[in-house]
Amino acid sequence: MHIPENYLSPATCAVMGAAMVPVWVHAVKKVNHDLPKEKMPYLGVGAAFSFLGMMFNVPLPGGTTGHAVGGTLIAILFGPDAACIAVSIALLLQAVIFGDGGILSFGANCFNMAFVLPYAGYGIYKLILKAAGTRHKGAGYVSAAIASYIGINLAALCAAIEFGIQPLLFKDSAGNALYCPYGLSVSIPAMMIPHLLVAGVVEAVFTAAVFAFVKKTSPDLLFDSSNVQTENKRHLPVFALLAALIAATPLGLLASGTAWGEWGADEIASIATNGKALGYVPEGLKNGWTLSALISDYAIDGMNEIAAYILSAIIGVALLIIIFKLLSLARKGKYAAGLDERRR
Repeated sequence: MHIPENYLSPATCAVMGAAMVPVWVHAVKKVNHDLPKEKMPYLGVGAAFSFLGMMFNVPLPGGTTGHAVGGTLIAILFGPDAACIAVSIALLLQAVIFGDGGILSFGANCFNMAFVLPYAGYGIYKLILKAAGTRHKGAGYVSAAIASYIGINLAALCAAIEFGIQPLLFKDSAGNALYCPYGLSVSIPAMMIPHLLVAGVVEAVFTAAVFAFVKKTSPDLLFDSSNVQTENKRHLPVFALLAALIAATPLGLLASGTAWGEWGADEIASIATNGKALGYVPEGLKNGWTLSALISDYAIDGMNEIAAYILSAIIGVALLIIIFKLLSLARKGKYAAGLDERRR
């Protein structure tokens, strides 16, 4: 679901980036107001869950691959505003360091995975939970699974629309697409069928499993928990789970193929759709701007593929935890303003 560089026009990227600015401003204000300072470093753990979830590629119908995102999971654990920030920073690291997703398309990727997914997922989770009531054992886990399934499919639909409008709006003099060459009639089924059948299920299982683990081992981390005192808790089981996921990330290498809409300029001409190859490289893809990532595609020259994948996971997780630890140190006071006011 990571939209690469040059699949969207610069105008589309600018619009999507501008759309995310007020969302980020709102999210930062809400997190500063509502999230206790003591929980801020653990938001880095939530971002790490998202980062690792996106490394576990699974095969999808049509020969492509997909992955979980964890946006609803982080929203349930820390709130949707915190999830927006966490997933945005995870996506930024992926784009800059690992070349996973574009820099110009960063706003679009955040709109889909850091805005639509966590906010919609959390809203649906609360609605289902309210309808089910507390009398049903396990209602929270079922609600989390359903909400995350719907959330990631809504995000996939947004990505499909962003892909699909490109050939309608941006063509060269010969009538060829300048950027993504696949219209809505191709992009929507190509994105939605695999997500409805497989990727959504993966997201649901990932969300419910990690949510159940955290709720059992570290219930004070939950967004709705009244206990905000986390400074004396080390939450070792949560970090142990992170370590286990890091060790298991090479399983993501077993899925062959490329995620739909993430082909390079050197291979898109030969990609067959409805039995027919595209036959040309869109000009925007051929001559567009690209950033040379430090560890492109989680691979390091001269290093074993599995070892490089694990090292990439360690680097990504460590950076996210460090970033959110530094953000927590920049926060003033022991509690968030809103909680402090309520306590008085």
